[in-house]
Amino acid sequence: MKRLVLVLGDQLDINSSALRSFDPTSDEVVMIESACEANYVWSHKARIALFLSAMRHFAQVLEARHFPLTYVKASELSIDQVLSALILQKGITHLVCVEPGEWRLKVALEKLAQEMNVVLVMHDDDHFYCSNPEFREWVADKKELRLEYFYRYMRKKHHVLMDSESQPLGGQWNYDEQNRKPYAKNGPGLIDPPAMFKPDEITLEVLAFVEHQYPEHPGSLAHFAWPVTRAQALTALDYFVNHRLAVFGIYQDAMWKETPFGWHSLLSSSLNLKLLNPREVVESVLHAHQKNTLDLSTVEGFIRQIIGWREFVRGIYYLDMPGIAEDNFYQHQRSLPNWYWTGETKMSCMKDAIGQTLKYGYAHHIQRLMITGNFALLAEVLPQQVSDWYLAVYVDAIEWVELPNVIGMALFANGGRFTSKPYIASGAYIKRMSNHCDGCRYKPDVRYGDQACPVTTLYWNFLIKHQAALSQNPRSRLMTANLSKISLDDQKHIQIHAVDILNKIDFI
Repeated sequence: MKRLVLVLGDQLDINSSALRSFDPTSDEVVMIESACEANYVWSHKARIALFLSAMRHFAQVLEARHFPLTYVKASELSIDQVLSALILQKGITHLVCVEPGEWRLKVALEKLAQEMNVVLVMHDDDHFYCSNPEFREWVADKKELRLEYFYRYMRKKHHVLMDSESQPLGGQWNYDEQNRKPYAKNGPGLIDPPAMFKPDEITLEVLAFVEHQYPEHPGSLAHFAWPVTRAQALTALDYFVNHRLAVFGIYQDAMWKETPFGWHSLLSSSLNLKLLNPREVVESVLHAHQKNTLDLSTVEGFIRQIIGWREFVRGIYYLDMPGIAEDNFYQHQRSLPNWYWTGETKMSCMKDAIGQTLKYGYAHHIQRLMITGNFALLAEVLPQQVSDWYLAVYVDAIEWVELPNVIGMALFANGGRFTSKPYIASGAYIKRMSNHCDGCRYKPDVRYGDQACPVTTLYWNFLIKHQAALSQNPRSRLMTANLSKISLDDQKHIQIHAVDILNKIDFI
């Protein structure tokens, strides 16, 4: 028996289940840099660089621990093609891995094993609190899948922020209502910047390689400072918990021009590459809560993202793949505006959100949901184009987390499989939560005409178009009820202007 253990770029965990029974006398680890992984969506340069640098640093960890390692650099072949050659060359009988975070790769490995007549040992990814079989068991025959109930189940099972086995700390499960405040009218004031890391020799080599190999790909590498090692990720966690967490909760939905990070943790890339374990993140936050008596609403709001939403969307991904990738509830067919790749739009909110995305490979959850996602839904863009964009441009994007968030949350493309209403808003929301509307050529309170905010026009157009269905939903009925305050003549003008916007969408 000769085993080949595959370590993927988002599985950089020395305690991985695939490595636990490793026998250095007969087993070998393989890591593969494949150009196909950078090109199957038009990946941001920083996303490519983060994966490659983190992989090369992790390879050093494996070598320091004397794991026999084959590291394949800069291959033009796909991962399964490289594996096929290695299986033949080395006489491999067993291919060992952790379940990939992308369905297409899981299918490719299963097909490879069958074709090459090797045993595929695919371990559950126990990085997560909830395994896929456990999630399917929780779902059972539920007619509605809702985060809140899964989140309570997770809190109880893992005894996180609990007073007793069944009662939450503070007597309340969810403090979301307290975590939606905008910054003050004169701005956020001084914000402690997140921990950033100067590129070392390995990272500098990767940055040069990416610039040379992928010159036409979107985004910049000029500001690359992401954690690429476990030590750096732990430093980033410690800094966030001690210097930024206390203010995170209340302003987690707030936006401000040229304030790309706010009080957010920026830990998602480290978590998704497995440089951090979610349990140690939760433990660190709970320790800070006890030590510094942090506000419960802030602590709960952050932990909900880790043991609630993050685990929930992963469960949904494996439950609903491959169908969710093709979901298109509203049958939208329009193309993604070109300025999603350049930021060259007259809309201040979109320009800022996309501009910082191209600069850093990052935007926080409200920018993704209520700016770029909201607009894509209102503009009737084909969901698969939107999903490909999100997967391409964010450094923390791996399909298990990106696809359910985009298809189910941002676009309602799966028809409310796990959300109770479309997450749509007009320019009024953007004005309330940011200063983007100050100085913008478009006016958030104007519904049609040359000064009308495209977000506002398309919002009202969406409500008019889907009024019957939205009026049947208790959570969206309040939105459509406001149509009664708009004359039929004005509604007609809104629809006419919406068509004009959609026809010239690359130039707004």
